[in-house]
Amino acid sequence: MTEQGRFSEDQWAVILGGSSGFGLATAKKLAAHGLNLCVVHRDRRSVLARVEPEFEKIRNEGVQLITFNADALNPEKRAEVLEQLSEAMGSTGRVRVLLHSIAFGNLKLLVREKIPDRTLHRDLAEKLGVDPAAVQSAADELLLEGHDHAHTLASAPAYPQDHMLEDEDFDRTIFNMGTSILGWVQDLFARELFASDARVFGLTSEGNDLAWKGYAAVAAAKVALESLARSIAVEFAPYGMRCNIIQAGITETPALAAIPGSGHMKAGARLRNPFGRLTTPEDVANVIYLLSTDDASWVNGVVLRVDGGEHVSGSTP
Repeated sequence: MTEQGRFSEDQWAVILGGSSGFGLATAKKLAAHGLNLCVVHRDRRSVLARVEPEFEKIRNEGVQLITFNADALNPEKRAEVLEQLSEAMGSTGRVRVLLHSIAFGNLKLLVREKIPDRTLHRDLAEKLGVDPAAVQSAADELLLEGHDHAHTLASAPAYPQDHMLEDEDFDRTIFNMGTSILGWVQDLFARELFASDARVFGLTSEGNDLAWKGYAAVAAAKVALESLARSIAVEFAPYGMRCNIIQAGITETPALAAIPGSGHMKAGARLRNPFGRLTTPEDVANVIYLLSTDDASWVNGVVLRVDGGEHVSGSTP
């Protein structure tokens, strides 16, 4: 890096899942500091109208950007991407950063839910002499509007009850969101595309040690990712690579929105977080940038929480 904190012109980042959330925020942050980008994403045509203007903002930073709307989990597609990346980088270009930000897994229960009878809204309605359904509806609206304490009165999260998690669901999710990082690391390494001081990042969540309903397969993937990252950190260190995992706090992303009960999760996180807000993709991107700098070269093989103290806080206002 230069004295101004910018990366050299021949350095690149490869971001898997870079069209939204953590991936896009990191792409913007790294581009602002001069890092060229190869972004792999998988979006429907209807989504591209939102994605392309974001990519244009990155190009306006004066860096090179190549994008691929392709399946990053497909080995053949990976080979095609790396072939074109190698051509774009030229003989001197090298990959300084690899970020695995793929969120594609199964959110199913292990067993049909035995739903408890929640009576608080009915008891309150009786005290007030109003319709219980009206209390429930008002609480649901307040929760959506950001009144976090309403989560105790709002409707309980609804989880699909028709299909339970099966072995295949676990296999696919663990690969998609966890161990698929290895193929990219190995292929980049085999093609000698990594920089001499490369940084590899993956993303995990608090679900790695807390049990959230419907999250079992994703949690297994995150734990597998963390374990694999430690091995990458040790076995690739002699070649100048560092590998770290970022544990973000609850963050407003498309992946979070897909989780049943995400509204309750956000409310709980804001109430618990010492700063009273959710983590943002930019919070995470800032730390990834810091860990990509020369000064962070001795950070290797760690799971680093980026959540404002959310995980350690034991208080709820």
